[in-house]
Amino acid sequence: MNKEETFRDLLINSNSVISPLNFSINLLIAFLLSLAIGYIFVKCGRSLSNRKSFSLNFTLISMTTMLVIAVVKSSLALSLGLVGALSIVRFRTALKEPEELAYIFLCIAVGLGLGANQTITTLLGVGIILVLIILRYKLSKKYSSKMMNLTISINNLSENDTSLIMKTLNEYCETIDLKRFSQSKDNIETSFYLDLRNFEDLDNIRKSLYKKFPNIYLTFIDNSGLIIN
Repeated sequence: MNKEETFRDLLINSNSVISPLNFSINLLIAFLLSLAIGYIFVKCGRSLSNRKSFSLNFTLISMTTMLVIAVVKSSLALSLGLVGALSIVRFRTALKEPEELAYIFLCIAVGLGLGANQTITTLLGVGIILVLIILRYKLSKKYSSKMMNLTISINNLSENDTSLIMKTLNEYCETIDLKRFSQSKDNIETSFYLDLRNFEDLDNIRKSLYKKFPNIYLTFIDNSGLIIN
C-alpha cells in the first residue's frame, strides 16, 4: 500500500460507517431518550422559564447531534469541514439559567454517544443520570417546605424600598435565593426562589407587599407551574 492509498483510507474510513438499520434504531433511541430528559426537566427542574416549552427543543438537539456525528465520523475530511463551518457560524442562545444549559448538554451527549454507535454506554449513562436527578428531587422535596418562584415588578423603587422588600420576605421565608435582577430607567424586576413554611405565608407576603407598595406587581409560580398574581 503506497502513501496515496494510505492517505485516502485516512480521509474515508469505511469501517466506521454506521449501517442504515443501526442508524434508524439509534435515531429512535435518541428521540425516546430526549423525551425522557424533557419529562424529567419539566417535573424536576427549577428553571423560571416555561420548562414545558423549552423541553420541546430536546428531541431536535439530540437527533441533529446524532446525525452530524454519524456523518462526520466516517471521514476525516468531513470532520475538518465541520470544524471550519463551526468557526464561521456563531450560535446564540437565550439560556437564562445554568440548569437549562445542563439539560442541553445532556441532550448533546445523547447525540454524541448514539452517533458514535455507543448505544449501550449511552443508555446506561443517561439512565443513571436521570435516576439520580429523580432521587435528588425526591430528597429535596422531602426535606424542604413549599418552594415558590416570586417575580416582583415595581416602578420608581428606591434603595431603601429594596431593603424593605427583602426584610418583608425574610419575615415569612426560611430561605431566599435571588435568581434574577434587572433594572431599567423607571422599572425594577427581580426574581426570587422562596422556601416557605406554609401557603399562609404566601398570602401574608402578598398582603404585606401590597400594603407597603400599592403599585407593585407580584407573580408567584410553584414547581407544578401554578401562577398566582
